[in-house]
Amino acid sequence: MNIPNAALSVVIAYLLGSIPSALWIGKGFHNIDVREHGSGNAGTTNTIRVLGWITGIPVLLIDIIKGWLATMLPVFLHLTAHGSALMINLQMITGVVAIIGHIFPVFAGFRGGKGVATVFGVFLALQPLLTLCSMGIFLIVLFITGIVSVSSMSAGISFPVFLFLFFDTPSIFFKIFSILVGIALIVTHRKNIGRLLRGEEAKLIKFGKKA
Repeated sequence: MNIPNAALSVVIAYLLGSIPSALWIGKGFHNIDVREHGSGNAGTTNTIRVLGWITGIPVLLIDIIKGWLATMLPVFLHLTAHGSALMINLQMITGVVAIIGHIFPVFAGFRGGKGVATVFGVFLALQPLLTLCSMGIFLIVLFITGIVSVSSMSAGISFPVFLFLFFDTPSIFFKIFSILVGIALIVTHRKNIGRLLRGEEAKLIKFGKKA
């Protein structure tokens, strides 16, 4: 394994994760810092609430893509054999670094989002089919509740459950990683959980109701 290239991939992964799409698009097109409005979070959900779907969808796509790209860096740089446990572990490292970059972005004063879309991009690179299964859980829960935070946490919890029951991986660290990410999503949504318990969490989508 090329150690300098491995180190370079980690640096690039953090810089990719640090791209504050919500902040840059919000300021560039609306002259608004979304962190100063709504939930104060620089993520897709708050961007949609504050600036609308037309602005929120590009934010979502960019955050997914940067997670996917960061996770694929070890593959693109041919750091080791594709599909091996070592490659998966290296991809997890760059993926985690990208998620950290999203939550603590160097380009935005270390004030970022919760990392849900970036986590999706990371998992999409590592386990595409499994990730789509969890995405199905997200959509089902969103259809039932209309609440993104509940949908995100449900999808995060479903990922390790699906992995252990229906899928496999040569990396034991990936199994541990999937559990930790599920826990991390709950931790990063602790304020949302508080609002849910108080009945104050807003619905992003209200099915069957007029806006």
